[in-house]
Order: sequence, then structure tokens, then C-alpha cells
Amino acid sequence: YLVGSPDDEIHYFAIVNSLMIVVFLTGAVATIMIRTLKKDIAGYNEMQTIEEAQEETGWKLVHGDVFRPPQSYPMLLCVLVGSGAQIGSAFFATLLASMLRMLNPIKKGQALTAVVVLYVFCGVIGGYVSARLYKFCDAKAWKRNTITTALAFPAVIVSMFMVLNIFLRIVGAATAVSFLTVFLIFLLWGCVATPLVFVGSYFGYRADKIEVPTKTNQIARFIPESPYYASPPISNILAGMLPFGSVCIELFFIMSALWLHQLYYIMGFLLAVVTILGATCAQVACVMCYLQLCVEDHRWWWKSFFNCASAGVYLFLYSIWFLASKLELVGILPVMVYLTYMSMISLAFALFCGTVGYVSCFWFTRRIYGAVKVD
Repeated sequence: YLVGSPDDEIHYFAIVNSLMIVVFLTGAVATIMIRTLKKDIAGYNEMQTIEEAQEETGWKLVHGDVFRPPQSYPMLLCVLVGSGAQIGSAFFATLLASMLRMLNPIKKGQALTAVVVLYVFCGVIGGYVSARLYKFCDAKAWKRNTITTALAFPAVIVSMFMVLNIFLRIVGAATAVSFLTVFLIFLLWGCVATPLVFVGSYFGYRADKIEVPTKTNQIARFIPESPYYASPPISNILAGMLPFGSVCIELFFIMSALWLHQLYYIMGFLLAVVTILGATCAQVACVMCYLQLCVEDHRWWWKSFFNCASAGVYLFLYSIWFLASKLELVGILPVMVYLTYMSMISLAFALFCGTVGYVSCFWFTRRIYGAVKVD
């Protein structure tokens, strides 16, 4: 599994064990949710009298507000979800190319180039997702939304790299890159990726507005005080644990391949783990959304994103532990290089997990509110 590692079978069984635990957990959560929801929906649909309808409690109460578009920073949310969809689709495409022998993961430079190129081409997906959500929010500044979707994540990554590059040039490191090269790469990215994002946005805005099963009230409902487990930051801390836990064993091998010069070449396992990660994010997001709606808090848009995106914070903390326990870096600059690159990876990981959580919650709320009779 890792070339040069004597205990390959231990790694193999550890990963299979991790996958089995996560699959069992996903099945258990899904069973509980389906049984609870079936009971709720049956109870709500059996309410015949006006008195019973007036006494209704739980998530049905907020049916007139649950699909109210986010009041704070709707464009930013659409941009983040679009960027996450672009990152996720590029990563899946890279893994599929590796499995089909179109890409050799042992050649790290070739693999990194492929990720960048596929990310640019997946701009169509990012633009489409961002545009569909932005149209649902009834917002008008679609050009600004499209340009921000195309350039926001690359701009952050390039800015971090430029700051790091300044320090590398000061000390005369061989890994320093000229500013012209970095600028040309960003320009190429902007000139190639932006038109593709516009193509995706065009089809996204041309598509019909996403339909929801209930009408939104003109006046927003009062939100009572939420219990600690259904409100940030506790909900973020709890929800981020499971997605990170589902990949932490595999993560050790990936980090070893990145920083300890070992080879990572079984992409089938990685694709399975990423699929399990997506399923875990979706399950956790739906459970947290259900708990939130049960306490009559209808502002699930941003919370559904951050609940799963918090896994990126766990990844960055894990990278600090890996630095302290496994790496023997001498000097401040190597540590800066390591932390900068790991913060980039953690940001991409957070965007992917947050997007899966958000899309899952959108699907979940449409399903459960479509199943109840609403007057």
C-alpha cells in the first residue's frame, strides 16, 4: 500500500475496518432518521381538526419560512457552494483518470498538473451550481456572482502562494518561483476558467428556478432560543468530527506520501474513502438540519454549510499534530511552507464537505416538506 512499508496487510485491514465502521454508522443514522421522519409525517398528516393543527409542534411549524432565501450574504454562500462543487468534481475526475490508467499518481508533478487542468475544466459545473442557487435566492447581480465564483478560490490560493514566495525569494530558496510565472498562471487560470464558468452560469440561469413544496410567508417567524447542540459553535464541532473521522486513517497514508517521500498508488481505495466521506457529510448534515428544524430554527442555509465545512478545521489541526510528531523540519521557513500548503488543502477540503452538507440539506428539506400536507 505504501511502498517501503513492511506492514501492508495492517494498512489494508485498517482501511477496510474504517470503511465498515462508517458504512455501519451511515446505515444506523439513516434508519433512525427514516423511522423518526415516517412517524412525524404520519402524525402531521393525520391532524384533521383545526384545534390539532393549531397545537402542532416541531419542524412542520416553520414550513412557511424554511425556504426563505438566506438574508445574510446570499452571493457569498452561492460562490462557496459553487467552488466546492468545482473542487469535488475535479477531484473525482482525477481519481477516475488514475483508476483508468490515464494518469500515473506516482509522478506527483503530472498528477498535480492534471488536478489544476481538471479544476479549470470543471468550472462549468461550479458556474452552473452557483447560478442555480443564486437564481433561487432571487438576486440580480448575476455577472458579479459568476466572476466571483470563477476567481475567488484561485485568488485566495495564489495570494497565499505569493506571500510564501516572497519569503522563499528573500532567503534564495531553489523552490522560489518568479512573480511573472505566478501572474501568468493566474492569468491563464482566469482567462480559461472564467469563460467556462460563464458557460455553466448561462445554462444555470436558463434553467427553471428550483421548485419548493411550500410557500414562503411575507413576515419571518420568530425564532426561539436554540439548545446548545443545535447552534454554533457546538453544532459545528460535533458535526465536523464524523466526516473527519471517516478519513483520518487514510489521511495518515496521504500525508506520508506528501511529506515523507513515500508512494501512494492505490486510487480505488481513495475513491471509496471519498465516496464514504460524501455519504457521511450528507448524513450528518441532514441529522443536524432535522434537529435544528425541530427547535423551530429555519435558518439552516449557512449552518448546513459550516456544520460539515468544520471538518477542514480538524484536518488543519491534524496537520499540526503530524508536523509535531512525524516531521523533523529544521528552521522557520520549512514550517511556513508546510503550514501554507496544508491550509490550502484544508480550505479545499472544507469547501467540498460544506457543499455536500448544503446540497444534502436542500434535498432533505424539499423531501420532508413535500411529504406533509400544508394548508
